[in-house]
Amino acid sequence: MTDDSPQLLDAPTMQRTLLRLAHEIAERHPSISGVLLAGIRTRGLPLADRIAQSLDEFGLKRPVVAELDARDYRDDTPRPRPAPNGALRAGDGTAPHIDGATVIVIDDVLFTGRTVRAALDALMHAGRPSAVEVLVLIDRGHRELPVRATYVGKNIPTAIPDRVMVKVREIDGVDGAWLLRRVGV
Repeated sequence: MTDDSPQLLDAPTMQRTLLRLAHEIAERHPSISGVLLAGIRTRGLPLADRIAQSLDEFGLKRPVVAELDARDYRDDTPRPRPAPNGALRAGDGTAPHIDGATVIVIDDVLFTGRTVRAALDALMHAGRPSAVEVLVLIDRGHRELPVRATYVGKNIPTAIPDRVMVKVREIDGVDGAWLLRRVGV
């Protein structure tokens, strides 16, 4: 990140955006029962925790939050893949039961769609949810796969070589999102 990188979201705007996304989930799932939030590691997990906290503050039952590690399911990493196991873990380290649940996959940025595709493969390995929805803080476009988010915090038009960097206080010590433009690529 450079000093001239445009800031897309500051901390208060990010908090308001996550609160709005939590309201959208509550509208779609008023009882919230049977909903599991699966945060894609690394930054999707703290976002999922914050949304679960907001739902709890609305007076709804706090949904189960699980970490979803989709790395072993990616199709764009040239490394030998071990037999995947344990891609979905709750906070206590156990594998949550997802059969028949509505799973909301949460990530910071949606770009090509490959991470979401890998997350879907990991979920199918873990069980058979009744429905899967996708929530992203930022959708920057440029899909390579037919993937669309159910809930979007902010749509940001970007050029393909650009990057969107999201930081969360739980990992980075600060909340925000920045657009990193690549010049001359």
